[in-house]
Amino acid sequence: MKVLVLTGRLAEQTVERAVDAAIEKNIDVFVKVVDVDVASFITERHLDALDISGYDMVLVPGLVSGDFSAVERGRGVPVRRGPKHAIDLGFVLNFADIVEFSHSIPACELLSSKNRKKAFETVVRLEADSTYAFTVRDTRIGGNSRMKVMAEVVGANSFSVAELVHIIRLFMHEGADIIDLGMSLDAQVEDAIRAVKTARRVCNVPVSIDTLDPDLLAASIDEGANLCLSLNSENMDAVAPLAVDVPCVVIPDLKHDASAMTNIRSLEKNVAAAKEYKVKHIIADPVLDAINHGFSKSVIRFMEFHRRNPDVPLFFGVGNVSELVDIDSTGVNGLLAGIGCEIGTSILFTPEFSDKNKGSIRELKIASEMMVLSKHRESAPKDLGIDLLRLKEKRRRPFDVPPPVFIPVKALTGWELDPAGCVKISITERTVQNGKILDGMIIASHKNGVVVGRNASEVLDTLIDRGFVSTLHHVGYLGRELARAELALNFGRSFVQDGEF
Repeated sequence: MKVLVLTGRLAEQTVERAVDAAIEKNIDVFVKVVDVDVASFITERHLDALDISGYDMVLVPGLVSGDFSAVERGRGVPVRRGPKHAIDLGFVLNFADIVEFSHSIPACELLSSKNRKKAFETVVRLEADSTYAFTVRDTRIGGNSRMKVMAEVVGANSFSVAELVHIIRLFMHEGADIIDLGMSLDAQVEDAIRAVKTARRVCNVPVSIDTLDPDLLAASIDEGANLCLSLNSENMDAVAPLAVDVPCVVIPDLKHDASAMTNIRSLEKNVAAAKEYKVKHIIADPVLDAINHGFSKSVIRFMEFHRRNPDVPLFFGVGNVSELVDIDSTGVNGLLAGIGCEIGTSILFTPEFSDKNKGSIRELKIASEMMVLSKHRESAPKDLGIDLLRLKEKRRRPFDVPPPVFIPVKALTGWELDPAGCVKISITERTVQNGKILDGMIIASHKNGVVVGRNASEVLDTLIDRGFVSTLHHVGYLGRELARAELALNFGRSFVQDGEF
C-alpha cells in the first residue's frame, strides 16, 4: 500500500520522524511538503498541482477545515484526514490498510480506543525508561519518572484493622502509588505500629508514616515504614539517625509571617541537617498553601527551591488546596498536577477526606499520566488518548429545533399508586469484599422481591418481567429514577429517590 502524507513546512521534521519511527507494516509512506507553513491551512488548491496517481491514499492533516471529497471523486484516489498531531502519524498509518479513514473525522479520533491503549502503553514504557533519584519498593521517585500519587489515610490510627484494610485496598484500586498513614494528634506508639504493620501486610506499594511526633516516627520506622513524613528542626535530632535508609520528607520550620526566602532557607537548612545525619534519600516540601492564603506565593516558593536545588525531589501537597475549595475536584486536581509537573514535582499528595474530594486519587493518577505524555509529545495536555473530561465534551453534537407544529406538554394532575405495588430505589457504594473491589449497584426493592443490578435499563426490564410494575406512568417514573441512580453510580455521587440530582 502506498500512502502520501501532506504537511506544511513547519511540521516537516516532526512528520518525517513520526513516519520513520513507527511504520511496522508493509506500507510505503511518502511525505510531501506543500507550499504552506502551517499544515492545517492546506486546502484543495494545494492538491491541484500534485500528481497523486499511483497512491492508494492521500492523508491530509486532521485539523484542516476544507472538504476534500471532491478531489477524491475527481482524481480517483481516496483523500482522507490523518491525525490532528503529527506525532500520531506512525500510530495512525499502522491501521491504514485495515481501517477506512474519514473525510471529516481526524484519524486519531476514529482510533480513539486504540489511541487510549497506546497511551497507557507509552506511559508504562516511559516509566521503564525513566531516570530517577531513588526507588522505594520498586517505585521510582524523582528524575523524569512519572509523578507518584501519595494517598493519605487520614487518622489511620482511629480505624480498626478491618476498616484500615478496606480503605487501603480501595485507595490502591483507585491508583495510589504510595499509601500514607496519617496519625491523629492523640495517636499512641502502639497505634502507629499497628497501622504500619497492617498496611505492610496488604500493600504492594510503599507505605509512609505521617506525623511530626518523633516517638511515632521512630516506632514506625522500626516496624518497616518505607517513607517518613515529616522532618523539621524539632524532630530532626531524634528521628534522622534512625532514618538513614528510609526516604524522608523534609519541611521548613513554618512561620506564616516569614518571607518566601526565609522559608526556603529554613527548608534548605533542614535538608542540610538531614544530610549531615547521612539520610540517603530526601524529598523536600516547601509547603503548598491554600487559595487566598498564599497559594501563588507558595508556588513561586516551590519554583525557587527547585531552581536552587534541582536534584532534590519535591513533595506537592495537592490536598492543601483541593480540600479547601468548593470546586469539582477533577479540574482542581488536573490543574494542580499540571502546575506540579512544571515546577518539577515528584510526589502528588492527597487525602480523600471530604465527600467532595472522593475520587481525587484516581483523578491525580490520570493527571500524572497525562503530564508524562504531554512532556514526551512536547504538546499541551490534550488529545493524548486519556483525559479527565467527565461532564464536559470536546465536541458537541448538533442541537435540534422544534417543528412549526408541536404538542405542548401538560403536567399530570393526579397520581394513582400502581396496583402492583411500590418500588424503592437506592444504590450501594463501591466497596471491598473478600479482597476484591465491588462496584456500586442499584437496588430496586418491591414487596415481592429485590432486584439488584448496575444498568438502569436491565433493572427496569426485570421489574416489568417479574410483574412488579403494571402502569405506564409507573414505568415512566421508574425509568427516570433508575437512570438517575445509574448516573449517580457513574459519577460517584450519593442518591436519594425523588431528590434533586
